[in-house]
Amino acid sequence: MSTSLYWFRNDLRATDHPGLLAARQAGQVFGVYCFNPRDYAVGDYGFPRTGPFRARFLIETVIRLRADLEALGIPLFVAHQAPQLAIPELVTRYGLQTVFLQKEWTRDEQQEAEAVRQALPAAVGMVSHYGQFLFHPEDIPFKDSGSIPEVFTAFRKACEKQASVRPVLPRPEPQPYPDTLSEPGHIPTLEALGFSAVETDTRTAFPFPGGAGAAWDRLNAYFWEHRRLSFYKKTRNGLVGTEYSSKFSPWLANGSLSPREIYWEVKRYEQEIRKNQDTYWLVFELLWRDYFKYIALKHQDRIFYPGGIKDRHYPWGRSQDLLKAWTQGLTESDFVNANMRELARTGWMSNRGRQNAASYWTRTLGQDWRLGAAWFQYLLLDYDVHSNWGNWMYNSGVGNDPRDRTFNPELQARRYDADGRFRRLWLQTSLFENPATP
Repeated sequence: MSTSLYWFRNDLRATDHPGLLAARQAGQVFGVYCFNPRDYAVGDYGFPRTGPFRARFLIETVIRLRADLEALGIPLFVAHQAPQLAIPELVTRYGLQTVFLQKEWTRDEQQEAEAVRQALPAAVGMVSHYGQFLFHPEDIPFKDSGSIPEVFTAFRKACEKQASVRPVLPRPEPQPYPDTLSEPGHIPTLEALGFSAVETDTRTAFPFPGGAGAAWDRLNAYFWEHRRLSFYKKTRNGLVGTEYSSKFSPWLANGSLSPREIYWEVKRYEQEIRKNQDTYWLVFELLWRDYFKYIALKHQDRIFYPGGIKDRHYPWGRSQDLLKAWTQGLTESDFVNANMRELARTGWMSNRGRQNAASYWTRTLGQDWRLGAAWFQYLLLDYDVHSNWGNWMYNSGVGNDPRDRTFNPELQARRYDADGRFRRLWLQTSLFENPATP
């Protein structure tokens, strides 16, 4: 029986996990997660790649992942160094034959995997599996990634008519816990990653902890206890409180929960409780998430270009004064300001807020969309490379929006915050209370 290593990245769960299941079926498996210092360093646009809210959420997630894996007899090694340093050392120490991992296709993730490949002994293979799609790439009705439509509606209709969602995979069979291991490594504190402690703001719309257990608690409460799914489409443009939307995105982003797990729970809900436009709309939103992943698969590094995937060049500005005002919530728009202060205090912003904040930064102020995307990358609890950069292109006129819209935040505020409740909630925040300043 061979012994393999599973390298966890943004797939931090033990359920519906094609790579982990394949590794276990091949024999005994160890796990590893790397807190790579690069992920906490300053990125290309002057902001850290990870901020305190997502770092805390990630620590909580890895704590839960280790417990879930130990229940299956799988040790989780935790390293505080780059994967190309940590993984070859583990492979050599334990004589591991294969490294399994989730297949990624964006620039930094590919470079990281290639660095590991180059550092491994020649006899050790790497096996990757797609693990983050709703519709698996082998099942969509397009011959290759180059055939992915540039408009979401065409993609959605084709998938809905001609593709099906695969069933949820079983949990790996338990194995005897290895008794000859060295210390598997400690999970760091927030301070060890370079952050001061952050407290949960009492006003946040996302007060939930990280990890698969918390993800399932939220799903069960939202679907089965309170039956909010029956009203999802009607409430999803809300701004205040925990219940206006599902809030699944942070767990989806780091892989604590798979989109297939959510999909099949929706189908069960439709059978047992109710099927309506609201239940469909949650699946619709999962399809949007899939679509941005496929757009990144199709266009590769172009999702980071100043002209985006449209190769449309605007005279983007890079004003430090405007950047400071936008990030601190000091612009001329009180609606944008309230959303930006919510983000800075909590790591969360509603979908409605994100569209307005992005449109204001790029279409109204004329500033480089990539600076805005990097600020969101730094702060968002649910940062996902495909959705973040895809949505920023979409709202900046260089992506997949065929309507090429500019949002009017005053009209949006009158429509979605007519009583001013959201703005009053967040515009009282003092700038000196902002824990997110790099």
